[in-house]
Amino acid sequence: MERAERIKKVPPYLFALIDKKKKEAIARGVDIISFGIGDPDQPTPPQIIEKMCEAVRKPANHRYPDYEGSIEFRTAVSAWYKKRFDVSLNPSTEVMTLIGSKEGIAHIFLAFVDPGDYTLIPDPAYPVYKLGTMFANGVAHFMPLTAKNKFLPDLAAIDPEVAKKAKIMFLNYPNNPTAAVADLKFFAEAVAFCKQYDIILCHDNAYSEMAFDGYRPPSILQVPGAMDIAVEFGSLSKPFNMTGWRMGFAVGCSEVISGLGIIKTNVDSGQFTAVQDAGIEALQNIDPGFIPGMNKLYQRRRDILIDGLNELGWKMEKTSATFYVWANVPAGYDSMSFTEAMLEKCGIIVVPGVGYGPSGEGYVRFALTVDEARIKEGLARMKQNLSL
Repeated sequence: MERAERIKKVPPYLFALIDKKKKEAIARGVDIISFGIGDPDQPTPPQIIEKMCEAVRKPANHRYPDYEGSIEFRTAVSAWYKKRFDVSLNPSTEVMTLIGSKEGIAHIFLAFVDPGDYTLIPDPAYPVYKLGTMFANGVAHFMPLTAKNKFLPDLAAIDPEVAKKAKIMFLNYPNNPTAAVADLKFFAEAVAFCKQYDIILCHDNAYSEMAFDGYRPPSILQVPGAMDIAVEFGSLSKPFNMTGWRMGFAVGCSEVISGLGIIKTNVDSGQFTAVQDAGIEALQNIDPGFIPGMNKLYQRRRDILIDGLNELGWKMEKTSATFYVWANVPAGYDSMSFTEAMLEKCGIIVVPGVGYGPSGEGYVRFALTVDEARIKEGLARMKQNLSL
């Protein structure tokens, strides 16, 4: 059976491959410590679960939901943005419910990219940006993220002829996989660049609430004029330990939100209303200390891992946000060979940087979704079994 050409071009999904290797190692009896996929290891707060149970029992919630999301959930997102970022949003036209932010990110390319159109994609980056471009038959133009430039794209280095052909630019700060952050000055430069070339600016802000040492990540919509061309993707997955719930949203420019809505209306029937009700509970009523408490947990893990890596010979600074650590591989390795050595010699899973794009070569990503004892065990295994 012949597959479509677009499917033939899709590489195996990185985390599916990692999961396969993990299962194979476990079958061999290996005690695996996985720093792989960024999936919180802590439970969803009971308060949210109880709200979901209550909502599931309501017969009205068993019918098709509103395509764009319930007005109640969209209003809750709007109120949260006003409180968190002092950004005003019209819940009817500037907020859309998503079945997880990944879904909306993938679909926005279908709404605005025609065959041959360019997209401006960070490198390294979340793989869906490139794949979304591919599914729309667009051309992904990589914007390298380098340590020299603090893992921010050099907008001045983008060829003007490429920029003229571009329909979408994607940014993601706090960043996956590098854990880099961006300030409003950089966001203002990106807004100005996209306005100059009539480019839709998409910002993946899934890690906005995951920050340390007093740092508070901004929203790109705080930049004056950003609402004219920008949309921001948010998620309840990481801040509320709700990855499996698939609860996200897109906010910003009403014209872009409307275009995304046309795709969604024709390919899905919206998110289960009971899940949206649980999302409202998370945004409006969760204990104000919950997210700071989670951040303290991840900050302790960050400190143990980075301090431990530095004792083994790395020279790394503490990250300010996300629950990722982007570590350069030791001399004598590339990202794949170091990943393989970590698995075969230490029983440790990390993600090879090259899986996020060519500029990820020379790095691996650790996710801080492992408890403190296992992080220490992993460091001990590295010290004992690797030549560093």
